[in-house]
Amino acid sequence: MADSQTERALPERVGAPEGADALLPLLAPPTPKVVVKADLLPAISAVSLVALLGMPLGWVWSRLAPPQEKVLGPGGSVEAPMVESYHAFDAIAIFALLAFAAGLLTSAVLWRMRRRRGPVLLLGGVLGSLVASWLGVSMGASFAAGLHPMPSNPAVGDLITIAPEITTQWVLLVQPFAVALGYGVAVSWNGLDDLGRRLG
Repeated sequence: MADSQTERALPERVGAPEGADALLPLLAPPTPKVVVKADLLPAISAVSLVALLGMPLGWVWSRLAPPQEKVLGPGGSVEAPMVESYHAFDAIAIFALLAFAAGLLTSAVLWRMRRRRGPVLLLGGVLGSLVASWLGVSMGASFAAGLHPMPSNPAVGDLITIAPEITTQWVLLVQPFAVALGYGVAVSWNGLDDLGRRLG
């Protein structure tokens, strides 16, 4: 009697019915992977389109950045009075704020491309923003020089107006940083494994 109860209590392996293995992959969604080939062309387009933001960025900066009043010295040297030297920082700060705003706007537009969300499009936006910053600094200096031309025959000791300029290259990293920051916040807020690409 005890032997028969022990045999009944032993676990038995029950085989899965036919076709059950084919159903299991349908129950668990596949892990999304990074799509490179399909997103490469949109990312290249994003680089070129975002880079074009540098021209209006430089134009707006040239209108907002204050020029500097400097005293012409011997040999063509110029010296800025004490108060006017602060305008060099003003020019950098204005460009940094404009670039940061442009970067956040760019990240919002890139995030709206639901079917192409991912690291490839983000990389394209960051590279395009870096080119846009460089173009904004270059074009902004040209626009500002046209607004504040040098006088034709200045004399030593004259007070002349110098066009604003950006004296550091670190400002080029502001817009790419803003793009990465805005896109990263959107990704962390999304919470979906595929970032919602399948819903697009």
